[in-house]
Amino acid sequence: MAKKVVIAGGGVLGTQIGLICAYHGFDTTFWLRSEGSIGRTQPKLERYSALMLEDLAKAKAMVGNPMGAFVYPRGLIADWKSATAESIDTLIAQGKENFSNLIHLETDMAKALKGAYIVIESMSEDPKAKIGVYEAMKDLLDEKTILCTNSSTLLPSMFAEHTGRPKKYCALHFANTIWKNNTAEVMGHPGTDKAVYDQVVEFAAQIGMIPLQLHKEQPGYILNSMLVPFLSAAQALWANDVADPETIDKTWELATSAPAGPFKILDIVGLETAYNINQMKPAAQQEGTLENRMGKLLKEKIDKGETGVNAGKGFYDYRK
Repeated sequence: MAKKVVIAGGGVLGTQIGLICAYHGFDTTFWLRSEGSIGRTQPKLERYSALMLEDLAKAKAMVGNPMGAFVYPRGLIADWKSATAESIDTLIAQGKENFSNLIHLETDMAKALKGAYIVIESMSEDPKAKIGVYEAMKDLLDEKTILCTNSSTLLPSMFAEHTGRPKKYCALHFANTIWKNNTAEVMGHPGTDKAVYDQVVEFAAQIGMIPLQLHKEQPGYILNSMLVPFLSAAQALWANDVADPETIDKTWELATSAPAGPFKILDIVGLETAYNINQMKPAAQQEGTLENRMGKLLKEKIDKGETGVNAGKGFYDYRK
């Protein structure tokens, strides 16, 4: 029987994490707060599973083309050198079957957590909300279960004692479009058991990721220690009315040959996540500061429902 993985949360990354786990043969349950949460998660599952299968089909068309080695979905195809059209057809069929049979949505927390090998918390960047979830979970988890957080910026040591299993708790952070950008940053806290840390590294490899091992806690890990200042700099240019988001993106894309500028990235990440990260800065609470203006501008868009790609509109309109 396949090992059971539980994803707590059905946001952008949560759905991708669950799908990649199911694709690689893990029995995957999403724990969601309500029927409304299920209704919001299902379209994301449909969208991202379709994109994963579409990228496999595109990779099949690139077999024999030297450029294929640069664009194939690394989290879905283990070895491009040995890939054939037939082997990719097998992966597509396997992916469809696993998405159909290995994914479950559950609002009953006790039922969702029962028998889990690993639980990955992928809730919003709200410390109080995360603590609330951990407190509710701790008496329901099996003794063997490993608990991870996919927090983008918060340290596991902030929450370890609230989990009821600090030795079996660490951070496991993924990048967006997980099936292509297959990084998995593994970061323990001072109380994380080394054997548990090693198990998480092994699990990351089993779901097609490249485990990136951090030696100590770092806010933002490796990736977001570089990405968040970049996105914040772009938002500061916008908040200071130096240039509009489209011009800022165009500048970055033209000058660096990057496929997406910072505001397109923010749409993918989700404006609610960007807002929560900004609001954790003390200056964001002080009227008149740049951070305060950034927060107000983001909140205006959020209040209009313009939260990014999954809403159909963020800084760009995706409904066309």
